[in-house]
Amino acid sequence: MQAKKPTVADYMTRSPHAIGFDQPLSRAQELMSEQRIRHLPVLSGGRLVGLISERDVAFVEGLRELNPRPLRVDEAMTPIPYAVAPDTPLVKVAREMFQHRYGSAVVLEEGKVLGVFTTTDALRALADALDAKE
Repeated sequence: MQAKKPTVADYMTRSPHAIGFDQPLSRAQELMSEQRIRHLPVLSGGRLVGLISERDVAFVEGLRELNPRPLRVDEAMTPIPYAVAPDTPLVKVAREMFQHRYGSAVVLEEGKVLGVFTTTDALRALADALDAKE
C-alpha cells in the first residue's frame, strides 16, 4: 500500500484573515501585526484580487516620503497571486514557489480563500519529511 502524498491543504495555514482591496494600507499593517502573519489575501466582493505581504507594506511605506498621502491596499498589493486548489500535490506547489521565487500560495476552493501556504509552512513540511526518514 502506497502512502498518501501530501497536498497543500495538509500544510497550509488556514486563513480566516483577509482584507478588502479598498481598506487603508495602515489597516493591513495592523492586521498582520495583530495576527502575527506575513501574508494577507486581498478581496473584492468576496473574490481574491491580490495578496499583500509585510514586504509589500515595508516597500511602499519607504516610498511614502515622496507622496505622504494615505494609501489603500490595492495600491500596494500584488495582483493575481499564485493560487492553487487544496488537493494540489505539495511537491508541485513547492517546486512552483521555488522556480518563481513566490513567498506564498493562496489556497482556493470554488473561489473561496481557504488558507495560505507560506515558506514557513514549507519548512514544516520539510521537517516532517526528514523526521519520517529517520
